[in-house]
Amino acid sequence: MSIDQAAVLDAGKATAERASWRDYVAIARPDHWIKHVFILPGIALAFLLGASPSVQPFLILAGFVSAALISSANYVVNEWLDASFDAHHPMKSKRPAVSKTMSRNVVVVEYFALALVGLWVAWIASMPMFIIAVLFMVSGWTYNIAPIRTKDKAYLDVASEALNNPIRLAIGWAMVDAATIPPSSLLLAYWAGGAFLMSTKRLAEYRTVAASHGVGVLHLYRKSFQEYTESRLLLQSFTYAQLACFFLAVFLVKYRIEYILSFPLFALLFTIYLRLGLKQGSVAQTPERLFKETGMLIVVAVLVIALIILTIVDIPALEFLSDPHIIRIE
Repeated sequence: MSIDQAAVLDAGKATAERASWRDYVAIARPDHWIKHVFILPGIALAFLLGASPSVQPFLILAGFVSAALISSANYVVNEWLDASFDAHHPMKSKRPAVSKTMSRNVVVVEYFALALVGLWVAWIASMPMFIIAVLFMVSGWTYNIAPIRTKDKAYLDVASEALNNPIRLAIGWAMVDAATIPPSSLLLAYWAGGAFLMSTKRLAEYRTVAASHGVGVLHLYRKSFQEYTESRLLLQSFTYAQLACFFLAVFLVKYRIEYILSFPLFALLFTIYLRLGLKQGSVAQTPERLFKETGMLIVVAVLVIALIILTIVDIPALEFLSDPHIIRIE
């Protein structure tokens, strides 16, 4: 943040309404906790594939509570440090850290309260859960705090933010099986899938803001957008979709061949999400509101049902897909 930016922001806040307790709750973004739905596959897959799975309600609860608190701590840092940049964004300029007068001391106390309680809950759950929780918190530091602040670096911003996806998967896995870690192919698929979501979010934001306020606003809002163009963001999304599908296919073939039959549904899901990202004013800008997209939810429901069926039903005839075969024509 430059001196001029800070001066303008401070001048605006001098006459702004003082933040209420609701505003301090808002910067922790409890409405974004819906993103922890990505923990659920980790729970299910650890139960199916883990070495010593066990379902203990306390560990399940502790995992979700820890993830929610640490993600909220990261959001508090995000909103506070981004205030001068969010002031240039047509929608984010309405956030409390931009539009209200907030106490730095209260924000600091809020951050440490959320982070420390989240770490404590993970600690009493299990050591693997605690280690993953620490990684979750460090991910927030590297993404938001200078001098690293990966969110300002084109391409690295997406790759680093997407790490939260495999972290959530690992949290779910640790809830059920703390003695092992998820397969690398699954972790990579989760990371690439998260990067696809983030790239598409950037694409939707670029198209919407550029059309309504001009590209210059995006350049002021986020340094990474100075390197991005619409075509680059679209190609980035496409690349991550390919990587996600590759690592997903590796996982499906290696760990339960029957799951390969669900692959067309995964591909359809990627296509639907990209289609959403290409719409003006796309909901992809705010993924926490995706539950309003009925068509996508129907595909997700069908996919879940298909995976349940393929978990129960064995299809030995599919085993040939994992063996090399050369068809001879002589």
